[in-house]
Amino acid sequence: MIYIGSDHAGYRLKREIIAFLESMGLPYTEYGCTDGSSFDYPNAAEDTCKALLEGEKDDFAILVCGTGIGISIAANKIKGIRAALVTDAFTAEMAKLHNNANCICMGERVTGAGVAISAVKKYMETDFEGGRHERRVNQIMALE
Repeated sequence: MIYIGSDHAGYRLKREIIAFLESMGLPYTEYGCTDGSSFDYPNAAEDTCKALLEGEKDDFAILVCGTGIGISIAANKIKGIRAALVTDAFTAEMAKLHNNANCICMGERVTGAGVAISAVKKYMETDFEGGRHERRVNQIMALE
């Protein structure tokens, strides 16, 4: 399951990503802004990430706000979330490969739909490398 949420500033990009998910027949649940009206990004992050944490081990979340910064900060306040701000396919790949991020965040005002969709694809195609990165991810999680 893919959990996808946004505030109002990320609503249009979220809709583009949802259209991609639907075209691929991928299951998702939408949170946050659903009609373009004002919606606070901390609430979108909380609702989306709490649902993610109740899901299955391989589920992940996508969060979108204007820059991706605020929503990633909010998401990382939630115990068990490893949210990474991604700007392209490479940063999405590294978020999964090295950091085992369970949430990727993007900004509608800085990332176009084509780049965002390629980032989502790359994230989904990538497996966590483990090894030396496992130790570091465990150190990150111990900071909670």
